[in-house]
Amino acid sequence: MPATLHEHALFAGRPVLAGVHRVDADIEAHAHDFLEIAVVATGDGRHMTSRGEHPLRRGHVIVLRPGAWHGFRGCADLVVANCCLSTRAPGPDLAALYDIPMLRRMLWTDPVASGTHGVAVTSVDPAAAEEAVAQIGLLARDLGAKQSRPGRVLGRLATVLGVLADARDRDGPTPEPALHPAVAATVARLEAAPDRPWRLDDLARAVNLDPAYLGRLFRRAVGLTPLGYLARLRVEHAATLLAHSALPTARVGAAVGWDDPTYFARRFRSLSGLTPTEYRQRSRSWAP
Repeated sequence: MPATLHEHALFAGRPVLAGVHRVDADIEAHAHDFLEIAVVATGDGRHMTSRGEHPLRRGHVIVLRPGAWHGFRGCADLVVANCCLSTRAPGPDLAALYDIPMLRRMLWTDPVASGTHGVAVTSVDPAAAEEAVAQIGLLARDLGAKQSRPGRVLGRLATVLGVLADARDRDGPTPEPALHPAVAATVARLEAAPDRPWRLDDLARAVNLDPAYLGRLFRRAVGLTPLGYLARLRVEHAATLLAHSALPTARVGAAVGWDDPTYFARRFRSLSGLTPTEYRQRSRSWAP
């Protein structure tokens, strides 16, 4: 299994991470527990995902959902700008970005619903790529400033996302990828009530499919099993409650569907890299 990079070890308690990097060596396959946007500026290399290897070129925009994996091979003078977002506890300002249709399509629909196991690769024109890379560089500078600049960080992040979304949609909105109706219905059920004690048999019965067949369809489209997807939803909901409420951790677990505090702590740590208590402490160390 690819190693997993954890936001608690990289983000310094902030909800955003950014940087511009020159890559001249292979980067081993790895997953993340955060969302990553990578913009290719110049150079050569090949991008590895669960779908195989593909050559990179200037203007490629790679979006990876939490849990997805990728790597780079054969890199030579490859310059990549990375903008990473916490999806555990993004706060009300960042969470609002997901309510904008063009951003939701870029950050969620394309990588999740396209059957690419949480990874979407699209292209923007060179001018847009250059502008996005420059803005990501400025974002990295703002994040590294000695004095906290949450307003400037949020504005710079919105600019980066806006540049990429506009460039992707320059010929009009891209039709949203079609999910198999049974997968779409299952996703809707899980997202509407992640605290319910869902079983694969129940989900399959609701869409009139064999459980094993639904599991295959779902994994092919989303990159996770239905119950694996449910666990991700629960951890994201739990992280938001830990960061933005005073509920005891045991009650947070119960609120997302894990009534046993020990089991909740184990599942949360396995997917986030931190215990619920550690996550709460770190998520509050930097707040806009």
